[in-house]
Amino acid sequence: MSGTNAAGVRTPSPWQRLNAASGGTNRWVVLAVLCVSLVLVALDATILHVAVPSVTEDLRPGSIELLWIVDAYPLVCASLLILFGTLGDRVGRRRILLLGYGLFGAASAIAALADNAQVLIAARALLGIGGAMIMPATLSILRQVFPDRRERALAIGIWTAVAAIGAASGPVLGGFLVQHFWWGSVFLINLPVMIALVVVGIKLLPESRNPVAGPWDLVSVGLSLVGVISVVYAVKEVATHGVTWQVAATAALGAGALYAFVRRQFGLPSPLLDMRLFKHRGFSGAVLADLLTVFGLSGLVFFLSQFLQLVQGRDPLEAGLAELPAAIGAVVTGLIAGRYARRYSVRTIVAGGLGAIGLALAVLTLIHKESGYPLLGAALLVVGLGAGFSFTVTADVILSSVPKEQAGSASAVSETAYELGAALGIALLGSIVTGVYQSFTAPASVAGPVADAAHESLGGAVEAAKALDPHTAQVMVGAAQDAFVDGLRLASGVGAAVLLATAVAAWFLLRGQRLQDGVEH
Repeated sequence: MSGTNAAGVRTPSPWQRLNAASGGTNRWVVLAVLCVSLVLVALDATILHVAVPSVTEDLRPGSIELLWIVDAYPLVCASLLILFGTLGDRVGRRRILLLGYGLFGAASAIAALADNAQVLIAARALLGIGGAMIMPATLSILRQVFPDRRERALAIGIWTAVAAIGAASGPVLGGFLVQHFWWGSVFLINLPVMIALVVVGIKLLPESRNPVAGPWDLVSVGLSLVGVISVVYAVKEVATHGVTWQVAATAALGAGALYAFVRRQFGLPSPLLDMRLFKHRGFSGAVLADLLTVFGLSGLVFFLSQFLQLVQGRDPLEAGLAELPAAIGAVVTGLIAGRYARRYSVRTIVAGGLGAIGLALAVLTLIHKESGYPLLGAALLVVGLGAGFSFTVTADVILSSVPKEQAGSASAVSETAYELGAALGIALLGSIVTGVYQSFTAPASVAGPVADAAHESLGGAVEAAKALDPHTAQVMVGAAQDAFVDGLRLASGVGAAVLLATAVAAWFLLRGQRLQDGVEH
């Protein structure tokens, strides 16, 4: 309630002060709008996976085209996050977010109606541009409308939980849509939601920018673009085709461009990305924790759907539902992470969450083809619980470590850590699974071309087996499944080691880091 001071002047209530600090907006409605947009961006990162067989049957893409259909979205998105995060700081985060909504909706319509692989690849790339405009803007606007640090911790917990729900719901929703409609429906659902978000966003979302950000240095833009695209592309190519001189040259070009980008930032009066952010131990520790956590988890997420469908024989919808405990766990702990980080400490909650994920991955080294769901479901639940604690608190640390004028840059760095962690994890842990898988021996009676197709992937083995007699097919598929599970167990062990080591690193890097209370001015 408002009151009066000693001079008889009416004073605003805490609630009124909060509304004034957040631009007079209903911040919880703003949070709902931001969360809806984040759900769609997270969904599109995973929803296509279960639709790939239908896309292949309809559009008949080549093997390289199929790779680009899947990879164009995350590759483009990861490459542009920092650029659009810093651009939002300069021209307005709301403006960039609304443009991202429009582009994401238009690209979704193009993808849904694509009649050949080339159009679908281009649409997926446009979706990546739209996603890169949306993702950092949601977190930086959240910082703007929640000046009260305790409320912001809860808002970030909700934001983190929603992102987990979106990513985990992708396979479920995709499986349902593909079973009942056609593959284009996984994109078409975005269109009406994005139209609604543009209309609502124009009316409700507040505008904010850094008034002293300086010009958008185009040389830095070019170096960043070349650097991130080259490095992410090289990582993905290593995962698919191994190390070649072309890939090595691409990686060297990317590393050189990123080195030049960093050097240039230190010499600019108004850098595109203020590298001094990384001098803050809490900021650097939180970014590193996010990158390595996603790295350790990505192999599990990428191969788990194949295990559930191709090894245990579940249909796409059932496999998607089987992965939901992770999202449930993330929702539960995401909502309480800030409170517990204040009661105990930031490093206790983050390191504890990472340690829990590491132990859950270690348990998955025990799975086999006949493993019952309770073991897998319990491990996924613990993964979600740990991720909710860790990601929520690190997001709060990253935002709180920088001036609010640089929220877009900080958010973009955070999101880029996620994307790079996923790319590295899928590449390196994927190569472990692939290497172990390809060591299985096909029956001697299987012809060379069929055996070669079976060694490409577990899905290839299942398809190749259709041309064989039932007994030989059963033997070959059984051997392929055993090899796949062996690779999955080894990758889970490596992921567990990475997460446990990251927990130890977070314990030291986040020493003394605290979540503050009160209203930001």
